[in-house]
Amino acid sequence: MIEKQAAHESQKPQTFLRESDKGSSVTSNSTCIRGRFEKMIREVQDSVCCALEQVDAGAKFKEDVWSRPGGGGGISRVLQDGAVWEKAGVNVSVVYGVMPPEAYRAARPTDHGDVMTGPVPCFAAGISSVLHPKNPFAPTLHFNYRYFETDAPKDTPGAPRQWWFGGGTDLTPSCLFEEDVKHFHSVQKTVCDKFDASFYPRFRKWCDDYFYIKVRKLHFLTCSSCLLSVKCFC
Repeated sequence: MIEKQAAHESQKPQTFLRESDKGSSVTSNSTCIRGRFEKMIREVQDSVCCALEQVDAGAKFKEDVWSRPGGGGGISRVLQDGAVWEKAGVNVSVVYGVMPPEAYRAARPTDHGDVMTGPVPCFAAGISSVLHPKNPFAPTLHFNYRYFETDAPKDTPGAPRQWWFGGGTDLTPSCLFEEDVKHFHSVQKTVCDKFDASFYPRFRKWCDDYFYIKVRKLHFLTCSSCLLSVKCFC
């Protein structure tokens, strides 16, 4: 069982969504996706934490549940000083905010770039993790995956609502073992191929470009597979 820190199980809400997003009937795909994505990342958090505790066979995660005044919140879990993990964190967040108009225009299709807008209400949910093993021969692992959505600006009737998924994962070895790299990439490719055979090479190139240090002419991370952004408009 996961130990609790500064929160009891009864204080952990079933959902961090605002009341306006919890309606008994689903009125749109966007409302549905918010709830579905939160449910998925919380289930993934439970699954990952359970697996990490089993590997460590001793240390347990401590949990902190937090909330934001404007709606939303999250669950942070940390395991440290274990037999296998020096420190491991697995966090989920569901938040509401306001996107600056410049950021909104930058994220829109180029053929709509001339539409002026004020601040745009937005929603974001995601899961992130960093795993630091004690063994220096074992690599550090990081991943984060997120869903982002904007509401239509109130001062721009007809402006499209936007939503997209993004994130990535990377492996950072102190001592490089070829079998680790091959396994890491084979797992990423297997998952991508379930949906589209073009995904893995496309996303891998995005990641290689993202982590390339031009001054040094080398890649910062040895092995990574990154999904930077998949945008949709409705």
